[in-house]
This record gives sequence, structure tokens and C-alpha cells, in this order.
Amino acid sequence: MPAIDHDSDLAVQAEKLSGAVRAAGDIALKFFRADVRSWNKGNASPVSEADIAVDEFLRERLADTDIAWLSEETEDDPTRLQMRRVWVIDPIDGTRGYIAGKPDWSISAALVEDGRPVVGALFAPATDDFYLAVAGEGATLNGKPITANGGDSLAAMRVAGPLSAAERLPADTVIVPKIHSLALRIAKTANGALDAAFAGGNSHDWDLAAADLLVHEAGGTLTDVRGRILTYNCPEPVHSPLIAAGLQRHAALMARFEMARFEKGR
Repeated sequence: MPAIDHDSDLAVQAEKLSGAVRAAGDIALKFFRADVRSWNKGNASPVSEADIAVDEFLRERLADTDIAWLSEETEDDPTRLQMRRVWVIDPIDGTRGYIAGKPDWSISAALVEDGRPVVGALFAPATDDFYLAVAGEGATLNGKPITANGGDSLAAMRVAGPLSAAERLPADTVIVPKIHSLALRIAKTANGALDAAFAGGNSHDWDLAAADLLVHEAGGTLTDVRGRILTYNCPEPVHSPLIAAGLQRHAALMARFEMARFEKGR
């Protein structure tokens, strides 16, 4: 049997993922700003019938015997740890905003291979913004290439994240209003809408994998506060506080924070 060309395979997976995520967006929009049923999970975070519907749809569309599954709304199957590849899915990231009728929610989906995302799609259906990245091929927003903001200046930055992070930034920093979707918050550093984004502790693989690839393919980086690149599909898919920015600004931020740790929470 001939060897499969890895780049061609990623292109196929990107096309498959793009179609599935766009279709999932249509499902989510049918419930949006309607009388959607919602309830709290065991950890007190909200979930809605739209989360479940999108999750079930994506699992059916992306089903592959060679690719495991990890989703916020599906019971974790530890057999994923034995697989090189796993779909990492947040059917609706920013459910609180979604339930409140705000537009800053997204569908976040990534293909992770050997611990790192290699294809990522992030769709904000309420604003029709579709981000896509493939490892080694760059990142796009609505089909146009995007690049993280360059430079290392921390003056008058536009940032989003926990107040505990903002308190350590220069006084002229512009703190944008809360973005309910953590994935979307990070992705906005990939297209230059933000200079930097922060996440408190306790974020999960499904919040991060797609946005992580977008930032790196746009010439930026996402790391923990020790400067470590994230590894996905671990036994506990949870991450410590994070910083996303263009490469030079990220280095400047790391120097300013000097290994400081943020308070827990998104």
C-alpha cells in the first residue's frame, strides 16, 4: 500500500472539518436568541440543548476509526490516549454569552496529532467569521491570510483576559470588553484585533486547540506563563494560565510578568 502524503491528508481533513463546522453553525443559529433550554453541569458551568445538538452532529460528521474524540460535551473515553490523532471539539465555546443572546460565541474544532493541533477551524456564526489554519500553511479569516501584530512595545496595547492579568500591564493598556468565547479571544490575536490575550487557569483542550494553531500559523505564539508550548490529548486536558501574542510582544510580556501566576478562572 502506498504511503499517504501527510500534507495532502491534512488538506482533506481541513476541507472535511470546514464543511462540518460551517454546517454546525447553522444548527447553533437555529437555537440562538430563541427559547433554548439550558441547565448547569456538575461543575456549575452552563450547557444548552444547542451544545448537545452541535456536539452530536459533529461527532457523526467527523467519525473516523483512526481518529479519537475529545469534546466538552461528551463523556471522556480514555482510549483516546492510545491514538496519535484526536478531534478536539467545543461545540459552543462561550455558552453563557450564547444563552444571553450575545454574538461572541464560537464553534471550536481541531485535529490534534501527537499532542499538537495540525488543523483548526473556529467559527463565530453570529458574526459569520470563519477562521481556518493548517500546520505549515498559515491561517485565514474568511479566506484571507491573517498575521499577528508585530513589534515588542507594550504601550497602549489592546488586550483581553482576566483582570488579574491586566493589573500587571502598563496603565495605558486598553482592556476590551469580556469575550465569552476563550477560543475567539485568543484567535483575535491571530488576526491583529488584539495585541495580546490572556487566560486564567483551568482552561481545557477544547477551548484552546484550534485557536492555538491559528495564533502560531499567524506568526504568534500561545504558551503558559513559563513559556511552554501546550501539549494536547493528555490524561487531564487542563491547562495553567496562558499568554497569546505576536512573538516579540509575547517575549516582552513574559519578561514583564516574570513567571507571575494569574488568579484561577477564565
